[in-house]
Amino acid sequence: MMWNDDPSILEGHYARKQLLSKDWLISWSHRSRFELGLRLARELGGRRVLDYGCGDGTFLAMLAEADGASSGRQCTGAELKPSIVEDCRKRFASRQGLRFVEVDALEGAEHRHAYELLVCMEVLEHVLDVEAVLERFQRLVAPHGRLLISVPVETGLPLLVKQTARRLAGWRGIGDYASTSAYSLQELAASLLPGERQHITRPVYKDPDGGDFHDHKGFNWNRLRTQLARRFEVERVLGSPLPWLPPHLGSQAWFVARVR
Repeated sequence: MMWNDDPSILEGHYARKQLLSKDWLISWSHRSRFELGLRLARELGGRRVLDYGCGDGTFLAMLAEADGASSGRQCTGAELKPSIVEDCRKRFASRQGLRFVEVDALEGAEHRHAYELLVCMEVLEHVLDVEAVLERFQRLVAPHGRLLISVPVETGLPLLVKQTARRLAGWRGIGDYASTSAYSLQELAASLLPGERQHITRPVYKDPDGGDFHDHKGFNWNRLRTQLARRFEVERVLGSPLPWLPPHLGSQAWFVARVR
């Protein structure tokens, strides 16, 4: 990954928290996630790319950099908060083919069926109404376009490993892991083999800006796979940080889907 000598990337909030985490397991997991995401995005192609929930723009900037200025790929990042969008615009002002907009702007006519590849990484687990977002994706992706979606695996053995790593990081004062939601023994037991159902009640939090959101607790990636399959053709399901392992044993699950 081309990031460790790029100030515009290193200054991003999520890059500092994830890729540069002082906890080696957290850092390795997220770097491996980005490496897989970049490889898949390049394989899927598409001249017009949308990163829905782009965060600090790290992934989109890496993708644009990997393609090179001569590729002609137009990359758009969308975020909810104006402050995040403005920060991305300032840090990447000199990058050609890279722009950032607020999510609400995606309702405009210029975005309708405009994107040949839609990327959405580590976003849907926080959304209260996933179906509404998937419906929006249908309006944004071009005919026969592709989707590349990643979400955390918060069930089974990975949940036990993650909760342990988060607690240790929180005790060490790393990132904001000290506020990680706890599980009761009954909730942990229900999370080991949940199938496709919503197995525990998910807590809802209030953002300082007024919006409601979930944290990772209780997210079921298998339920999302079913929701995706109702609207799109799911072509591949992979896991990271070790793509050769089945997704249910990974830290993140990846979906490659196509518009029917």
